[in-house]
Amino acid sequence: MTTERPRVPTNLITGFLGVGKTTTILNLLSQRPADERWAILVNEFGEVGIDGAILGGSGSEGVVVSEIAGGCFCCSSSEPLDFSLIELLHQTKPQRVLIEPTGLGHPAAVLDTLRGPWFRELIDLRATICVADPADFATPRIAASPVFQDQLHMSDIVLVNKTDRAPSEQTAAFLTHLRELFPPKLQVICTTHGHCDAALLDADISALRVPLFPNAHPPQTASASSDQPAPVAMLLPGKPMRKESPQNDRAACGWIFSPFDRFSRLALMEALGGSLEVHRLKGVFNVGAEWLLFNRVGGDLTCESIPYCRDSRIEVILDQPCYDWTEFERVLLACLK
Repeated sequence: MTTERPRVPTNLITGFLGVGKTTTILNLLSQRPADERWAILVNEFGEVGIDGAILGGSGSEGVVVSEIAGGCFCCSSSEPLDFSLIELLHQTKPQRVLIEPTGLGHPAAVLDTLRGPWFRELIDLRATICVADPADFATPRIAASPVFQDQLHMSDIVLVNKTDRAPSEQTAAFLTHLRELFPPKLQVICTTHGHCDAALLDADISALRVPLFPNAHPPQTASASSDQPAPVAMLLPGKPMRKESPQNDRAACGWIFSPFDRFSRLALMEALGGSLEVHRLKGVFNVGAEWLLFNRVGGDLTCESIPYCRDSRIEVILDQPCYDWTEFERVLLACLK
């Protein structure tokens, strides 16, 4: 006699570029019950996985991280999500799954897939949490984005992050907007540094939310691909692998360096905070004594230590359709010790 396996509680963690989704997931992982195994499925916009490296290097035992890189799985087809999630469920048998789409991803197709026949008997879809930055709502170009609006509209809970850095009137205007949405949010919570109570994951969802802009993110010809470990052991020092991945109206490029490459922290601070107008930049670098995570949203660059210790890698996204990355690569190489 076979025992039916219980459905796995599953949450979608959405939000625009740079709002702190990965930091929020790290906070949730810190609250994971010691006897539970959690799985994280990360979709990265570019070909070089950074979020997966951060989550995988978080030092959390009982956590399995899988990546889908190379574009939004919401706009390529459902196959990368289908196959990756089923493989994750069968191979790791987790007690909870957290799914983090790219910040440019529309949540509608992902939620449709998770509610569809493939997963009806496998997962128990719980609350969708959107991490949001008041500064994005105050930026007309972002506030008008159908993807941004539907990330908010289709979420059950909105985590208003970075409130320590937003002017009070900016946060107040955003909160007023969120409270006027229909169906109403289960909760709207102000926070900093992605802090939130893991109990939010099991909030009782009642309303079926439909997108305001179902055709905002039409299918693309390029499809996301399941992450395969880059052959970093084959890379020569000072000869990085470059992977360009333009999508829609944005240019994106990533680099993976040899594990033997060492960088100057001061040179990286100057180079990554330089004149190039980036929408999003994230990278992990070996600086000799430690590994550092560099995070830049617009002109704001931060740096912190990270447990990750595999190879140095970086992903950059620009608000323009194309870019010649040769000069930026030269700048990165100049940071090598």
